[in-house]
Amino acid sequence: MLNNQNIVRHTHEVTKKQRAVIKNQKPCILWFTGLSGSGKSTIANAVEVELNRLHKHTYLLDGDNIRLGINKSLSFSDDDRVENIRRIGEVSKLFVDSGMIVLSAFISPFIKDRQIAKDLVAADEFIEIFVDTPIEICEKRDPKGLYKKARNGTIPNFTGISSPYQKPINANIIVNTDNNSIENIVQIIILYLEKGNYLNA
Repeated sequence: MLNNQNIVRHTHEVTKKQRAVIKNQKPCILWFTGLSGSGKSTIANAVEVELNRLHKHTYLLDGDNIRLGINKSLSFSDDDRVENIRRIGEVSKLFVDSGMIVLSAFISPFIKDRQIAKDLVAADEFIEIFVDTPIEICEKRDPKGLYKKARNGTIPNFTGISSPYQKPINANIIVNTDNNSIENIVQIIILYLEKGNYLNA
């Protein structure tokens, strides 16, 4: 166990509010959760494109990209999945502190882990977006061939097949890519941000 007795948090002269004001936005985390193949990354990318068009300051964190870098040492065991989401939550918190709108697109299958990420920031700074696409549709799409590998036993602990996915209980936004277009979903999310005054400081 690490000894944190000699670690003292450094206080910044510039505040989160000051960083946000010059960006003319309210910082937050858009946390996209759902099964593999549900459309999380596609939606997050499209939302970021629209926010960029509106001259908002954003950054997109995606599951595979994070696992190729900061989390490349982690496996897909339950314990390492917890650590994966913990690290992502901490990185997302830093982006919020910088005044950014951060889009985090991760399966994040466990309610308690998403809650840990949520508790790192203020209540109105965490917007949970549940991409509620049925597993039958996700498996039919199987864009990376992962469901096929999971079914034949090549990939253990695969969410929805051999590892559970716990649906959000009170998601801020629920969308489904099976019966709605990406364009419509983007507008649903942008409208939520507009009504919540996230797009102006």
